Amino acid sequence: MDNRQEVREFLTTRRARITPDAVGLATTGSRRVPGLRRSEVATLAGLSVEYYARLERGQIAGASSSVLEALARALQLDETERAHLHDLARAADGIPTSGRPRRRAPTKAASRLSLQWALEAITDGVAFVRDPHQNLLATNRLGRAFYSPVIGDGGRTPNLARFQFLDPASHDFYPDWELFAQMCVGIMRTEAGRDPHDRGLQDLVGELSTRSETFRRLWAAHDVRTHGTGTKRFQHPVVGELTLAYEELAITAEPGLVLLVYTAEPGSPSAERLRLLASWAASEQASVPTDPPRKKSHDNHEAHP
Repeated sequence: MDNRQEVREFLTTRRARITPDAVGLATTGSRRVPGLRRSEVATLAGLSVEYYARLERGQIAGASSSVLEALARALQLDETERAHLHDLARAADGIPTSGRPRRRAPTKAASRLSLQWALEAITDGVAFVRDPHQNLLATNRLGRAFYSPVIGDGGRTPNLARFQFLDPASHDFYPDWELFAQMCVGIMRTEAGRDPHDRGLQDLVGELSTRSETFRRLWAAHDVRTHGTGTKRFQHPVVGELTLAYEELAITAEPGLVLLVYTAEPGSPSAERLRLLASWAASEQASVPTDPPRKKSHDNHEAHP
């Protein structure tokens, strides 16, 4: 990915969304551009117009932390956007955040017995390991049942982004499909800023950009986000609607991999449905070779909500 272009488009899209009124500036005459002018951002950040123009052209290498912080304040960046701006600057200086090499391939790390034991010890929630490319690398038993529409017949490493944008089944699985799509792209944008030289992520972005108009639109917005914590709704083909809280935990032994756990509020209908799903998963395992519900091929064209 072209770091200069990434910087240029990130700064221009952030500038375009801020109105003069939002930062206490008087509006006079007609405005040819949405949001703030370059000169207004420069004034708010305490920079010369010439220097800010250089930054917005993508020439961010060498920018100091104080300059980046001033820009973040002027553009009203949230914490994730602020971190993304610093990541873009580090990448321009040749210091990607994810530069520390992993000790083993992610797929091998996720199959480590101790990690699998830890996943299986979580019995009342959905637990899985995800890499920066949105690959679903490992799950507990309940997670395999929960993500059966994504995993399918197991012929290929399941990928949450491909399922989201290329498989029509995702529109059934995610009742809030557009919100999930925005979250997925925002997380991928954040990862791209951390390491713009990640070839695997570049290939995935290229594939999705070619095959999904929705992905192209969301990618062009340059919105970033981290997963963290929150609540999501799902429509599972076996047990129906589930409202689950999630927590994301970094796997410190494997930089870049994260553990996500989905749980239901105790005593809620979703908690009862998770128990039913766990029973279904146990019965399916006992009756091998019965297969879980098969997902549709990712080769299908994108379905529109």
